[in-house]
Amino acid sequence: MNSSKSPGLAGFGILKNTTCHTEKKISVFFSIIFMTVGILSNSLAIAILLKAYQRFRQKSKASFLLLASGLVVTDLFGHLINGAIAVFVYASDKDWIRFNQSNILCSVFGICMVFFGLCPLFLGSVMAVERCIGVTKPIFHSTKMTSKHVKMMLTMVCLFAVLIALLPILRFRAYQIQASRTWCFYKTEHVEDWEDRFYLLLFSCLGLLALAVSFLCNAVTGITLLRVKFKSQQRQGRSHHFEMIIQLLAIMCVSCICWSPFLVTMARIGINESHSEETCETILFALRMATWNQILDPWVYILLRKAVLKNLYKITRGCCGVHIINLHMWELSSIKNSLKVAAISESPVSSKQINLQPLSNTGQ
Repeated sequence: MNSSKSPGLAGFGILKNTTCHTEKKISVFFSIIFMTVGILSNSLAIAILLKAYQRFRQKSKASFLLLASGLVVTDLFGHLINGAIAVFVYASDKDWIRFNQSNILCSVFGICMVFFGLCPLFLGSVMAVERCIGVTKPIFHSTKMTSKHVKMMLTMVCLFAVLIALLPILRFRAYQIQASRTWCFYKTEHVEDWEDRFYLLLFSCLGLLALAVSFLCNAVTGITLLRVKFKSQQRQGRSHHFEMIIQLLAIMCVSCICWSPFLVTMARIGINESHSEETCETILFALRMATWNQILDPWVYILLRKAVLKNLYKITRGCCGVHIINLHMWELSSIKNSLKVAAISESPVSSKQINLQPLSNTGQ
């Protein structure tokens, strides 16, 4: 019987000859720890982003903060839903035949795995595109990239990820219980049908494409900012650009490191068909690497903020000395200079001095 077309028995054949075993106590412990840390980290990042969004609601940074909030919210729900299902599976001794007779839980688990895997990658690439437009085409960005348009983009990205996740269900292809019996995904063992290969290749290609778009747009944005800095050392209003590009580069690096093993593994399974040499342990390790992305993403916004960067600079300068770290002689001094410009422009004292200066000149 073809289990991919039989929802009631989907994946049960794997349960008999599995060669991938996980220690129950250790797995449950780590699942609970990862889920708790992920929920707390993303909740803290959401609070920080919402506070920043209230400050910059009418500025160019608002669109970036809105997309970043969507990314962190997606990561939060990914930890909450996938983590809860994983803990339930471990707590039930991975006895899928007992609690998954109709294959509903496995289908929900598989849909969530695909959606919460692709959606953050898509949002990361959209954030990179948005920042690239904001730096290279500021007039177009200020007129076209409004909050309304950004919310529409968020909705479209989520709907596209939902469509990809529901595609096997719409085609009457059930998600499969994997060899470790701890999660559900596309069919990864004895892949012979072209449609099963298509789903694996579609998932991996979309994920790798999102990473490539992020890399390209971040490279263009970084080069543009550096060229502007070289031309004018007194350029103002660029501190938020450098802060956001640093965050984007960190997100891109985290996503590449965490997701590349899993995406490449799925692509190799889809290409090599039934002759794939990927073992259950390799797939499970790549999956755990991917889950770290949702834990590390919020810390990018928690740690790589302007205030934190400024304090880190002060601490490093105090420990190493001014002569060793002299950012005035370093071309990347744009971070420090931009922070000074932003602090002066936001200071009420400076604004009063600027208003009083023309009065003193007229009196003379």
